[in-house]
Amino acid sequence: MTTETVTVEASARLHFGLLDLRGALGRRFGGVGACAPEVTTRITVSLADSVEATGTDAERASEFACRFLGHFGLPRGAQIRIDRAVPAHFGLGSGTQLALSVARALAELHGVHANAPELARAVRRAKRSAVGTWTFAGGGLVVEGGRRVDVDGGVGPLLARLPFPSTWRCVLALPDARPGVSGAAEAQAFAALPVPDERDTERASYLVLMAMLPSLADGDIVSFGSALTELQEINGRWFAPAQGGTFAPGPSTEIIRLMRDCGAPGVGQSSWGPAVYAVVDGDAAASSLAARLHNAYGDRVVVHTGAFPSHGALVSRR
Repeated sequence: MTTETVTVEASARLHFGLLDLRGALGRRFGGVGACAPEVTTRITVSLADSVEATGTDAERASEFACRFLGHFGLPRGAQIRIDRAVPAHFGLGSGTQLALSVARALAELHGVHANAPELARAVRRAKRSAVGTWTFAGGGLVVEGGRRVDVDGGVGPLLARLPFPSTWRCVLALPDARPGVSGAAEAQAFAALPVPDERDTERASYLVLMAMLPSLADGDIVSFGSALTELQEINGRWFAPAQGGTFAPGPSTEIIRLMRDCGAPGVGQSSWGPAVYAVVDGDAAASSLAARLHNAYGDRVVVHTGAFPSHGALVSRR
């Protein structure tokens, strides 16, 4: 008897910034981001009598499977093989991509028709940011509208999705550094953050709506990069009390400074880091910046370069 399997491959998520920590208009968070090049989670799943998983983060994968099966009241279990995983605690949305990959595979095997937000609710993700949910669903730059403060379990709606110009490249640097904040520590950090100035939240939304999105549509990388960098600095001020500076101290801050000095139009830190990135134009610029990073840090940093993915998670059946 042949066992049907479903393979799901999902790109890491880059978080470019939150829009509003205040929630004064009835929604909190909101955000903007994109898929990262080269770094992916890839899993293969088949139905089984019990839930079992092998590979990196197998325990979490089993937990996500149990949540999905319980949410939809589905029988049987799952055999999950994690072939490749987004590095955990780097600010790349590893947990969300693993959770949604498990959910999508099980949905395919059970014939459950569910979109990305429904999958996220089933496995209890997107409690704050929904950027990773929407990059799982598709490529390009995504903007999501935040969670309603009066609704528990909601997923921020997709407000915009625009493709990146074909020549733009992302240079992603993963330094050997202290892991970013996650889990219970992240929840405590958010709870302890001071309420940001209203002018900062207004500026953040203005940068996205009237600078980042139009510049992306026009193919103007200089204006896009300037707006992205400013949005990152605003977010950095919000999170400085929890992370010790505008960016995570140590290699992340140093690498961002080097990227700026090398002329990258836009730079930033993904979520809590320590992953940092630059947006540049062309393969030559990406290769040159990657070489500078390797020369400066050697094996203390892993560098990935490439175009921003134009698609979300890839699903195949066998």
